[in-house]
Amino acid sequence: MRITFLGAAREVTGSCYLIEGRNKRFLIDCGMVQGSGEERNAASFSFDPGSIDFLLLTHAHLDHSGRIPFLYKDGFRGKIFATAPTIELCEVLWLDMYKIMLEETNRTNRKNLRAGRPSIEPLYTEEDVLGALNLFEPVGYDEIVPVDNIESVFRNAAHIIGAATIEIWIDGVKLVFSGDLGPFYNVMEGSPPIIDEADYVILESTYGNRRHKTLEETREEFENAIREALKSGGKVLIPSFVVDRAQRLIYELSLLKNKMKFDFPIFFDSPMGSKATEIYQKYMGLMAGEIQKQIFQGHDPFVLPGMSYVSSPDESRAINQIEKAIVIAGSGMCNGGRIIHHLKHGLWKPNTDLIFVGYQARGTLGRLLVDGVKKVKLFGEEISVKAKINTINGFSAHADQDDLLKWSDYFQSNPTFIITHGEEEIAETFGRVLEKRGRAVIVPRLGDSIDLVKKEKKVCVSEAPAVESPVVQEISSKVKSLQEKKIYTGTDGDHLLRSALLLIEEAEKAVMEE
Repeated sequence: MRITFLGAAREVTGSCYLIEGRNKRFLIDCGMVQGSGEERNAASFSFDPGSIDFLLLTHAHLDHSGRIPFLYKDGFRGKIFATAPTIELCEVLWLDMYKIMLEETNRTNRKNLRAGRPSIEPLYTEEDVLGALNLFEPVGYDEIVPVDNIESVFRNAAHIIGAATIEIWIDGVKLVFSGDLGPFYNVMEGSPPIIDEADYVILESTYGNRRHKTLEETREEFENAIREALKSGGKVLIPSFVVDRAQRLIYELSLLKNKMKFDFPIFFDSPMGSKATEIYQKYMGLMAGEIQKQIFQGHDPFVLPGMSYVSSPDESRAINQIEKAIVIAGSGMCNGGRIIHHLKHGLWKPNTDLIFVGYQARGTLGRLLVDGVKKVKLFGEEISVKAKINTINGFSAHADQDDLLKWSDYFQSNPTFIITHGEEEIAETFGRVLEKRGRAVIVPRLGDSIDLVKKEKKVCVSEAPAVESPVVQEISSKVKSLQEKKIYTGTDGDHLLRSALLLIEEAEKAVMEE
């Protein structure tokens, strides 16, 4: 059996793994590259999509699912196994992605027409999106999914709603794909699953070199950022992924609004924002304890008084005429979506506050802004960056280094950890940390293949620190007590003491060898 890494190898996005075994070929994820290397999204697959028997999808984020319609276009017709929330989110995300892609294609073709260049076609059609959606097969958490003598189980990864860590048994080998793991102390989705046995663990490392701030510190940092932004007298722009991060922001802003009592408009500028939020409201039974407490007390955690959902382009443009407001808009890395229009109208203003609440991949506009670039080009126009920029990573739906290490420590077998989903230096750094803890580690490169074999089970047991034993003093005390008594040869007491003497002699030998 073999695994080939077709994405997310020494990079954060583009998750795609090809597994070949038992005369079967299947994929784990088929995601888009975001940021540097985006041109790869239009490249043909390195395998025949028609030869893929099925696909297991960890979750709906586009860097895990976004190329599936392209896979369908090129001939894939196998089943796609995923949780119900993942399937519903994919429908929202894929249709929105197609709409954006079509708009960008039409814009490019208008320019090409004026320049006398040939027109281009979108990567796939709406029919391809609908065709791919029809291949989904919903699965529940913690149930065995048998497919052609290959068994898998989806566990709640605590990342976004519906996200899964997948256990797979094939040819006597057990694989665990972490997918994107959430933190152990998670406001939204609970804690990642405890799994203690595997031959190979394919483990993400997005935040493998850093630690998030505590929940209390993050909420204080967010409150301070909002307070300072309101003093500026301008807009507060928050680029956000519209799935999970936006719902978390709605919840955090509702807590903050109750505390600060501010009264000004809040806009969620995303055509699919309300749809994604409805899915979260539908599956609130999967939410963590803090959210369950809100529900128990009769509150909807994803309803924010004073917030408007913005759908049409005209409504979005109208926000430009409002002097002071909080605007949440996609995309989270500023590599597309309506946030770009708001940045064009606000980046050059000193009273604009830009608050990043998520990871910014290399090559994205968001990363450039976080790194302190002074000018950017938007819609062909050079824009000065004078807005105040804040970065708050504590709202991340990703595990940090401590969470990843804690999760890996639960494996009591002797698995090989294959580190993916991290920038090269981060993946390598995290791999070295695992190696220092006695783990076997591989950090694959894009296109690498690894033969997977059944491993001899070796239980990893942490040795307790050596502590001086008090037993010698206890024996000495007992001997002094016995010396005051008469013990006759051949009696039971004599026989027991002779046995004890033999044990003491063996203990003495063992101590000398140590």
